[in-house]
Amino acid sequence: MTDAFDPVRITDHRGADDLLSAGLGLRKLSGGLSAFVNPLAPTPAELRRRAIQSSWRGIADLGPLGGFGSVYGAVPDVPGREFTAFAWLPGARQPHRVLAQVPDAFDREKRCLVVSASSGSRGIYGAIGLAGAWGLPRGCAVAYTDKGTGAGYFDTADRTGVALDGMRVRAGEAALEFEPTGAPTDAGIATKHAHSGDHPEADWGRHVLQAARFGLAMLDRAFPEEAPFTPQNTRIIATGISNGGGAVLRAAGDDVDGILSAVVALEPNIHVPGHGRPFYDYATEAAVLLPAALAAPDFDGVPFARAGVVMPPAWALRGAALGAHGRLRGFTPQAQASEALAMLRASGWRDEALKVAASSAALDLWRSVSVAYASSYLRRGPGDMPCGFSYRVQHPAGVATPADAMLRVAWWADGSGVPPHAGITLMGGTDLSLDPTLAGCLCLRDLWTGSGADAVAVGEAVAATSAALPREGLPVFVVHGTEDGLIPVAFSSEPYVDWLRASGRSPVFWNVPHAQHFDAFLAFPDFGDRHVPLLPFGYAALDRAWEHLATGRALPEDALVRDAQPRGPGVLTARTLGLPPG
Repeated sequence: MTDAFDPVRITDHRGADDLLSAGLGLRKLSGGLSAFVNPLAPTPAELRRRAIQSSWRGIADLGPLGGFGSVYGAVPDVPGREFTAFAWLPGARQPHRVLAQVPDAFDREKRCLVVSASSGSRGIYGAIGLAGAWGLPRGCAVAYTDKGTGAGYFDTADRTGVALDGMRVRAGEAALEFEPTGAPTDAGIATKHAHSGDHPEADWGRHVLQAARFGLAMLDRAFPEEAPFTPQNTRIIATGISNGGGAVLRAAGDDVDGILSAVVALEPNIHVPGHGRPFYDYATEAAVLLPAALAAPDFDGVPFARAGVVMPPAWALRGAALGAHGRLRGFTPQAQASEALAMLRASGWRDEALKVAASSAALDLWRSVSVAYASSYLRRGPGDMPCGFSYRVQHPAGVATPADAMLRVAWWADGSGVPPHAGITLMGGTDLSLDPTLAGCLCLRDLWTGSGADAVAVGEAVAATSAALPREGLPVFVVHGTEDGLIPVAFSSEPYVDWLRASGRSPVFWNVPHAQHFDAFLAFPDFGDRHVPLLPFGYAALDRAWEHLATGRALPEDALVRDAQPRGPGVLTARTLGLPPG
């Protein structure tokens, strides 16, 4: 396939501005948000620094108890160059952003390219804490894709979006990361994941493979005297976490040209028809039922399920509202809670996942992410989102203020890709009842369980995200926490690995006790005490994959990582972490 990457923005990063942390180092990455000299007009360098910091903090526990930098991981200074472009898949309406980081200490004898996709719906640096942290200090180049997501938000009111350098500009002044077609001026905020019209999730594997080709092309530019860099002379390892993990597994199935040398996926959002459950199915189910189930005594003492020892009234209100809608038959709060919990268990939820999933219910993640996915699946624009939802800028007293302007210019650096956040609120999908968000949740759920035209379209869109079988002999590592409450292992990695084996493949599967989905959540009191981080197991799997490729060392065996223990109230130790022996 011939790719056109033009224009390419090339920047140098040395001294106080390196590739891995933009000069912040571990201490400042974990500190307060990197400031802008002029909060209303940050420079591209300031936006990049803030984006890197936000991305690190989004997937890693950098707190004083987490052990990063002492028990595992490091943030050394890595000077080098960055190459950035907008890349287009054939037929796409919108580009995906690609980035290649080439360290000055690139190992020309053992050519290595790590390729990754952002976690969640994050922007281009969304996997730097995994792919960059592992690859750059080893002399590997690292290529990233935002896989058609990210925080290149478009404001339909003032027609501004995000240029290649991260700056906000008006449409027509520069090429934009995302510009929706035909959006009216009163449609609010448009996001690339929800409103591109491309259904980017269907192309996540192709995004990763195109990013790998971009990385090779940029190595040709960086070292023209040693070009060409090809899959035949450069080892290419694909790695990702969460949605990024699903993207690299999808790339493994789409890789008909044999580009990839190995794949390491952490807690991947992955499914195969007839094996496990797709994310939209169990996310919308959790959005409806889990709040009601959390009123059950099974969740007493569970972080986020209780405010101290007090049960939030929202849980019982959800049970009563579901009863009024005929979705539950019980008449008392306890009967309704028990019934909702039984329904979740019957559909495959395990108790260890449900207890951690309480955090996503308390933070309203199930509803917010389901909205974005539904809009993407139906290829809706910002003014036509399903179930009456929209993204709007929330102005105090209904007027714009300087604070709004300061938030707006930082969206690309601070945004997660899925509102609400940073002054953008999720509007609509509510009614005037005591449980106002249930109406929207039921509507989103009916897009999966119903039989109307929109439900059929959602089903077809989800089917388009199914994984294909990787080529025989490709080393594939899957690393997942047993207590993942956002992408439960029972719905994703376990059935995917079983399918691979039934199809004659030999993946390595590490199932990590006490690990859950969000390492960044381990900084929460009480919550972090009960878990271990997953990221160090990803680094260890990458080490094993590299040793296999570079030295021919046999692939490790599967492991239920028996030595891992909850961190407890103190600092994480190597003994508590219990990494598999090297």
